[in-house]
Amino acid sequence: MKPRTRFILGASGIIVASALLWMFRVPSGPVIPTGKVPRAEGWEAVTVLDQLDYPWSLAWLPSGEALITEKAGRLRVVRDNTLAPGSVSGLSEFFAGERVTLMDVSVHPRFTENRLLYFSCGAGTSAANSTRVVRGHLSEDLTTLTNLTVIHTVTPLKPSFLHFGSRLLWLPDGTLLLALGDGGNPPVRLNGELMREHAQKLDGQLGKILRLRDDGTVPPDNPFVGRAGTDPFIWTLGHRNIQGLARDPSSGRIWANEHGSRGGDELNLLAPGGNYGWPRATYSIEYTFGTISRATSLPGMVDPLVVWTPAQAPSGLLFYTGDKFPQWRGDLFSGALKRKEVRHVDLDAAGNVIGQQSLPIGDRVRDVRQGPDGFIYVLTDAQNGRLLRLQPAESNR
Repeated sequence: MKPRTRFILGASGIIVASALLWMFRVPSGPVIPTGKVPRAEGWEAVTVLDQLDYPWSLAWLPSGEALITEKAGRLRVVRDNTLAPGSVSGLSEFFAGERVTLMDVSVHPRFTENRLLYFSCGAGTSAANSTRVVRGHLSEDLTTLTNLTVIHTVTPLKPSFLHFGSRLLWLPDGTLLLALGDGGNPPVRLNGELMREHAQKLDGQLGKILRLRDDGTVPPDNPFVGRAGTDPFIWTLGHRNIQGLARDPSSGRIWANEHGSRGGDELNLLAPGGNYGWPRATYSIEYTFGTISRATSLPGMVDPLVVWTPAQAPSGLLFYTGDKFPQWRGDLFSGALKRKEVRHVDLDAAGNVIGQQSLPIGDRVRDVRQGPDGFIYVLTDAQNGRLLRLQPAESNR
C-alpha cells in the first residue's frame, strides 16, 4: 500500500516517518483488514450483576444456575440473577502455593450423570508455567469441588506468564478442544528461540488447539496420531493466542478468534490438521513496528476469514442460535478487550462472512455467551466486573 501523505524530511525525520508508515501499514493479501464498522441497532445492555473480580468465563448448569470464573482462582455461582456469597470451595486449596490464572469453565456434556466441571488455568512460577486442564466434581448444593485432578499439562513449560489461550469446547463425540497461545512476546525465548516459533513446531503444544478425551487421553483419530516426532494431541497449529471458540451445532463448523501482535487479529474457520500460519504468514507487525513476516498467505496454510486491524484484542466467541434476536440467528459474536465492544459477524448459510457491526459495551469484554433463555450475556474484564444481558431494545419488543 502506497503512503497517502508525502513527507519532506531531513535525515533526523526518517525514523519518525518510518514509524508512522508502520503504524498505518495494511499488508496486501487475500483478506482486506477490517477497521471501523457500523453500529448495530435494536438492542440494549442491562446489568444483571456486578462486583465480580476480573471474571473470565461463563457457563450454565442444566438446572439453570450460572457459573463464573474469576482470574484469581475463584468459581462463583449465580442463582436467579443473584450472585451467591463467597465462592465454591476447593479450587484455592488445590492451587495453594502456585501462581494461578483461572480461565475457562466448561460443563461436561453428561453433567447430570457425573457432575463434572472442567477448568483451564495458567499455573506454575513465572519461570516455568503452563496451561492446565483441571477436572472436578461439583457437589449437589453447588458449594464444593472435590476430586480435583489435572488431566492435562501443556508442554513444554514456558518462561513467561503470557499467552495461555485457554478456551474449551466440547465436540459431539464427547472429546474436548483446548485452545492454546504461543507462550509470549519477544524478547521471551525458550531453548534459544522466540516463543512464537513454537506455534509451528509439531513436537510441542504451544500455539495449537489440542483435542482430548474427557479423561485427558489422546483420541486415536486425532490428525497427527502415529506421525513420528509429532505430538498426538495436536488438532490444529499456527496460532498466536486464541481467546474464543464457537461451534455451529447444525453444520458442525468451528470458528476461533485470536490475537495478533499490532493489528492482525484473526477470525478463523477450523479444520483438523490445519495450519493457520502464525508466525510464518500474518497480517501482524511487531509492537515495535518491525516486520514479523512479509507473507500474509502461504501454500499449505489456511487464510483467515477476517483480519481486524486496528486490533480488537478478541475474547469470547459465540455462535448464536437463540430466538430473542431472530435476525442474528446463525451469526457470530466476538468480544473485544481493546475495542470494548461485541463485534457481530454476519454469516451466510455457507459460513462466509458477509458483514460486521459493532455493539459498543464501554468496558473491556472478556466473554460472550448465549443463555438458556436465548439472550446474549457478556462479562466485562474489570476489578468490578459486570455480567450484562443483551436484549432487544424496548422499542423493538
